[in-house]
Order: sequence, then structure tokens, then C-alpha cells
Amino acid sequence: MAFNLIDLPYADSALEPAISANTLSFHHGKHHKAYVDKMNAAIAGTDHDNASLETVVAAARGSNAGLFNNAAQTWNHAFYWHSMAASETAPSADLAAKIDAAFGSMDELKAQLKARGAGHFASGWVWLAEKDGALSIEETHDGDTLADSGFNPLLTIDVWEHAYYLDHQNARPAYLDAVVDGKINWAFASENLARGSAWTYPA
Repeated sequence: MAFNLIDLPYADSALEPAISANTLSFHHGKHHKAYVDKMNAAIAGTDHDNASLETVVAAARGSNAGLFNNAAQTWNHAFYWHSMAASETAPSADLAAKIDAAFGSMDELKAQLKARGAGHFASGWVWLAEKDGALSIEETHDGDTLADSGFNPLLTIDVWEHAYYLDHQNARPAYLDAVVDGKINWAFASENLARGSAWTYPA
């Protein structure tokens, strides 16, 4: 069973001016699609053919780098699209309380997300995650993911250059300012916290 490239949960232009329709079109329609296509080609006719994406990611980790990278990037990008919203949504009371407990305030969390994203060396992902009831900011490099980790990922920000270069060139901090200050889907993060387990890729 081949995996589908998920549809964006909004129009290509919905994240402007933080992320242009041009960037979103290439990022989703070219980069994300390429990961899905390569993963599908790698699992065709194998034991993974009818597995969930999360199972493929976990099985490939440490044993099949090519499949892992494409499967993890398929998952990460889908999660990233949902982590963004046309306009910033509000966190649930539970999430807001945990943010205050872990970071002191929403403003401080945003400042730390920006700092970790700007300071992340080379390509990767910055995550807000929950584990054992506490929130933390985590980083993964290149195509790595929290999909099969002991963390419950709540949201992620892509800091690969292709996520922002057409709009912001090498100014990653400008991209982070734009998305963190107005495009984070805190409602999605709240849903992930309330569920208590990692989000699953749509079948």
C-alpha cells in the first residue's frame, strides 16, 4: 500500500507573508512529494507495504538509512504543515499552564524557540515536546524525527534552508520571527498534548 502525499490543511497563500505561496508550493509539491515517492518505491513489495508510517520509521532507524530518511521526512513535513496556521491559534488551558511551568511565559517559550532554531547547526527541526508531563524544546538533525521517540511531539519548525530561502535567503532568524510570532498552530499542539501520544500520519 503506497502512502499518499497529504494535502496542505490550508491554501498555498495562507501563510503569507511569513511563508510565500511560491515557497509552500515547492516545499510541499516538490520536496515533500519526493520523500513520499522515494519511500513508496523503497517499501513496494516488502513487509512494510501495509505498515503504518510510524512502524516504517521505527523499523528503518539504524538499519536502512535511505528508507529512514525518506520515511522520517515524510512524517516530519506532514507534522510541520499542521504545526502552522493561517493565523496564530490559542493554546488550551492545560497547554498554557504547562508552558508557564516550563518556560515562565508564552513570550519566553517563543524566544527560546527562535533562539534554538537560529542556533541549530545546518539542517534539521526544532520541536516543542512533552515527556512525563513536562514540556521541553528538542532538536533533531537532518531527517531525524521524534515520531518514534519517547517524546510526544506537540509542534515542529522546519529549519532546513528550503523552508525559508526563497523568502528570507540566509536570514533564518527572520523566518523564525515570522512563523513563531504569528503562524503557530497552538490548537494543534493542544490536541497533541491532550491525546498523550504521538500524532499519526493519516492513512
